[in-house]
Amino acid sequence: MDGQPANLPQVASRFAEPEFYAALGLKCGIEMHRQVFTTHKLFCRCPVKPYSDEFHAEILRHMRPTLSELGEYDPTALMEFKTKKEIVYRLNRETVCTYEMDDAPPFGLNREALDRALVIGMMLNLNLVDEIHIARKQYLDGSIPTGFQRTCIIGINGWMKVDGRRIGIHQLGLEEDACREASDHGHRRTYITDRLSIPLIEIVTEAEMHTPEDAARVGNAIRRLCHLSGQVRTGHGRARQDVNVSITGGDRVEIKGVSSLRQLPALVHFEALRQKALLDIQDAARSRGITASHFDTELDVTAQAKRYPHPAFRLPWGGGIVARAIVLRNCSGLLSFPTAPNRTFGNEISDRIKVIACIDRKPNMAHSDCPQSFTLGALFDEVRRTTKTGAKDAIVIVAGPAADVTTAMGEVHIRMREALTCVPRETRKSLPDGSTLFERMLPGPDRMYPDTDLPPIVLDEDRFARARGKQPEPLWEKEERYSAIGLSTVQVGRLFTEDQFATFEAVNGRVCLKPTVLAYLLLDWVPFLRRLGRDVTGLTAERYVELFDGTNGEPLDQKAAAARVAGAVGHAPHFLTKPDPRAAERRVQA
Repeated sequence: MDGQPANLPQVASRFAEPEFYAALGLKCGIEMHRQVFTTHKLFCRCPVKPYSDEFHAEILRHMRPTLSELGEYDPTALMEFKTKKEIVYRLNRETVCTYEMDDAPPFGLNREALDRALVIGMMLNLNLVDEIHIARKQYLDGSIPTGFQRTCIIGINGWMKVDGRRIGIHQLGLEEDACREASDHGHRRTYITDRLSIPLIEIVTEAEMHTPEDAARVGNAIRRLCHLSGQVRTGHGRARQDVNVSITGGDRVEIKGVSSLRQLPALVHFEALRQKALLDIQDAARSRGITASHFDTELDVTAQAKRYPHPAFRLPWGGGIVARAIVLRNCSGLLSFPTAPNRTFGNEISDRIKVIACIDRKPNMAHSDCPQSFTLGALFDEVRRTTKTGAKDAIVIVAGPAADVTTAMGEVHIRMREALTCVPRETRKSLPDGSTLFERMLPGPDRMYPDTDLPPIVLDEDRFARARGKQPEPLWEKEERYSAIGLSTVQVGRLFTEDQFATFEAVNGRVCLKPTVLAYLLLDWVPFLRRLGRDVTGLTAERYVELFDGTNGEPLDQKAAAARVAGAVGHAPHFLTKPDPRAAERRVQA
């Protein structure tokens, strides 16, 4: 996410006008996660080190659901239990200890992380709490070995300005990061634990964005604010965001782990259209009089499927491998209904089979609405004759290990019943084209409960005063000031996201350079010299002042300024190959 141009707010809509989204009733909110800059983890003394795939041991665990105090199971816990996953953790002795493996109690909250989170809370104008209470939040995909994440609320009900508009900040949390996923195949999922328990802030906005571009603007503003704070880690893998999307008649769907803010507009747009498509399917099913009883016909077709060379049937038949068909009466055409680019409602069912039944080959099912299943026409006709059904009925066939196929048939039933009544509340995974895949059911509302291992932490006025002293000028005021001296929107954004604003502040006004030329040197020319192999570490703020001393003379133009900097690092400039300062803007507009 870091190192990208930050002028997404200026990009014209690639999708539709605001009126289109208003008619859909689109609402979305963002959950921004940033690792806090600390030397050790949140609840132990393990150091925070660069990610590494090296490991010294593996631990195998299985997750199972337990009843809550109310005698209920969380729906996500039940879903994960159905997958029968083996969870493998790869441990590096330098970055993990008994706390991460749930073999020792927490060591106490990292006070450095707390102080840094308070600074960001003040920058977001939050009502800060005066007593920190640690809670446990259920984490049921195996990415945290304990099955829960320790978290605490720092502040609530804040705000920030984005393009002159006040955006509500629901809350700021401080929590531990989860493992990195190394692989997920069949019934085995493998995690690397080096990222586990690194301090993480979570900034949760109100659902006040109503177009895809709104989401991009707000996401980029939060990103710039985090960089301005100086309290977070930057670079690949240090930041992620989730986006929650709903439309009128739909429901909240959370798209998890979006690594780049540039993906947000497409993800919001296509999720809104996906929910609209699901509502259209629901209306079509109701108009046909379809009920849950229309999905009751199921039969074994192992002997027949063996005769057909379809990709879904390329299996080592025997040894418990079976094929089963389910008839969806009066549903012909529904499975081919488009829901996203190159995706149909049939893919919604296929996703459930992949995630929950763990049949993850491609394709993992065949259905009668799919053009790629044209060669199975005779098989579908044979099923129709056996079940006394007709051309108006759709047929789904799944093959694989018997236990997995039984689970898959159950998921077809569940997804079809959902299609009659609702847009499912899901967590979804993003794809590069802006579409998404089913990941898991959205956790229930009661997934948090008090942590009895750690006492409350009272925040005194001295701690608030220290945080207040580190609070920088508000982001929106600094941006307005930069724009007033002639910097472009692209330059303003990049000064923050490329962490050059401090050098710019220290140099501007003390040198014979226009602000725009100084920004060009910092953002384009010096990185260009670095890519050529020149040592630019000596180009500190004071060095720039030495090179361009004097504010009374005629300001140097861009070419002369670039030549002086090049000479300072021992490079003879070749201006035919100099970087284009508008290249970043064109990349974003593309």
